[in-house]
Amino acid sequence: MDPSEYRPRPGEIPTSPGVYRFRDPDRRVVYVGKAKNLRARLNSYFANPAGLHPRTFAMVHTAASVDWTVVDTEVEALQLEWTWINEFEPRFNVMFRDDKSYPYLALTLRDEFPRAFITRGKRKPGVKYFGPFAQVWAIRETLDLLLRAFPVRTCTPGVFRRAQRTGRPCLLGYIDKCSAPCVGRVTPEEHRGLARSIAEFMGGNTGRFISARKEEMAAAASELDYERAARLRDEIAALEKVLDKSAVVLSMNADVDVFALVAEELEASVQVFHVRGGRIRGQRGWIIERLQELGPAELIADSLRQAYTDVEPEAIPREIVVDTLPADLDTVTAWLTEMRGSQVSIRVPQRGEKRAVMETVAKNAEQALQLHKTRRASDLTTRSASLTEIQQALDLAEPPLRIECIDNSHTGGQDVVGSLVVFEDGLPKKRDYRHFAVTGDAARDDTAAMYDVVSRRFSRYLESLVSTEPDERFGYRPSLLVVDGALPQVHAAVAALEDLGITDIAVIGLAKRLEEVWVPGDEFPVVLPRNSEGLFMLQRIRDEAHRFAISYHRKRRGRSMRASALDGIPGLGPAKRKALLARFGSVRQVRAASPEELAGAPGIGPALAERIHAALGPSEAAGGETGEDPGSDTVGAEATAAEGSPDD
Repeated sequence: MDPSEYRPRPGEIPTSPGVYRFRDPDRRVVYVGKAKNLRARLNSYFANPAGLHPRTFAMVHTAASVDWTVVDTEVEALQLEWTWINEFEPRFNVMFRDDKSYPYLALTLRDEFPRAFITRGKRKPGVKYFGPFAQVWAIRETLDLLLRAFPVRTCTPGVFRRAQRTGRPCLLGYIDKCSAPCVGRVTPEEHRGLARSIAEFMGGNTGRFISARKEEMAAAASELDYERAARLRDEIAALEKVLDKSAVVLSMNADVDVFALVAEELEASVQVFHVRGGRIRGQRGWIIERLQELGPAELIADSLRQAYTDVEPEAIPREIVVDTLPADLDTVTAWLTEMRGSQVSIRVPQRGEKRAVMETVAKNAEQALQLHKTRRASDLTTRSASLTEIQQALDLAEPPLRIECIDNSHTGGQDVVGSLVVFEDGLPKKRDYRHFAVTGDAARDDTAAMYDVVSRRFSRYLESLVSTEPDERFGYRPSLLVVDGALPQVHAAVAALEDLGITDIAVIGLAKRLEEVWVPGDEFPVVLPRNSEGLFMLQRIRDEAHRFAISYHRKRRGRSMRASALDGIPGLGPAKRKALLARFGSVRQVRAASPEELAGAPGIGPALAERIHAALGPSEAAGGETGEDPGSDTVGAEATAAEGSPDD
């Protein structure tokens, strides 16, 4: 689109600091930026579009509108810009991709009995993380050694509760690698102290733990308590071995993060070493897709935001070493200082140990980029061939860069659900995956369920086109819609689209039995060669939709099987439900009881007894209408399925 068609009127743009968003005709955010002066920055896009960098030129001609939000300070603009980039994932912004999935050592310090465990998952509030570690075996061995000195619990909540109920600890409790707080061997305060000791040791405060144990060992030996002295000796050896595994890179006891960047025309690689107490405590890296004309200073600034967004204040060191000073140095420094709660300095080392560490980090960044390019070249070739084969086989105008697939799942017609998975450029885009609960008349058969799911998904798409606040989840239009099934499912999907007035989306079905591709209106399927990359891609997409549907179906089925006729009665909470079942033995007996008998249960007053009696109805209807097992406290799946649930 010509940028002059959506350029804001003169004087309409404020001169304050702020963040702006360019949107395409479908209201999708394609670029997010920040500015000290919004008017000056936005005018630079429209004054002379022909003079823009090619990628910026493509962005302003892809966009169809621009909006902005005014903030008070440049630091607020910095934070809001990064929040929106992570939320909308605009196609023309720099995108960071982890060059691997890194393991962390995590401590749930806010729990009554803190737990240590290894995770690769998303950071959660209240959990303290150490790392990341380059290899998972390294962190497992480190945790195993730490447990010899600080036997904190590592079991899951389910195992912990079971030990509390039975009064017997797990195996780690018997071999002294857990202090067994589940059975009261230590108090909550003592166990919390062990967890804090791990946090301090991993944070770099290592000397006092080893020296204190050496003093205790000497005292125990002088008192002829050789058993205790031997145990302390083993703890000292374990802690020293943990330290030996961390390479010493600085002679001084310093905490510093070291960043290095290697950039090429289209991609860049950034690596960071987390140095605590002079030792490397963690390493992480990202591959950056350079979709705009950003230099090393801008890329380093974005790397710092990527590394320190949503981290604990103590995870930000007092000193950060970079190979290039970031753009907006004062703003980035102010943001990090505000996050940490004390002054943070960012500098480029010129000589000495930190310069040597910087060169090592740069070598790691260069190697990571070369490895990524080698893998990407093979992957891109395969995905391009797949999309081209699909285009040619289906006679599409262009390769289907966005493919959506819908599948339904149920058990004997009960708990019917639908799934929507999305692949862009041949890769899954999991943030756009969606579940649908299919209820009522739409759940009568597979074609009705398919019609319902397709209608709901694309109704939301049409709504997003006219909404001032479009739904980013459904605002994208696929190039190709794949449904799991043959012609009946395909025709149901086409009918749903036509009823909505949508005729420009290609629809196909992929049948499981012979892996045939069914096209609307064609009596015979399209048969792709068994070794076709296009068929392999369609199978992967279909199988992913099936897996996603099955997982949601199992969740709903399990929830319906656990549902009770007593659920949802106002004033009847879990404790009172338990008291009723303990007194009467089953829901059927509760249903048969009179209000006066119900009121005899602990915690059940006359008013609540009347509500329970009215909600359950007469006992004669129990077996015939709900299909309830006389000795069960659950109702049939159809009762729960009929309630439905909103799109997830």
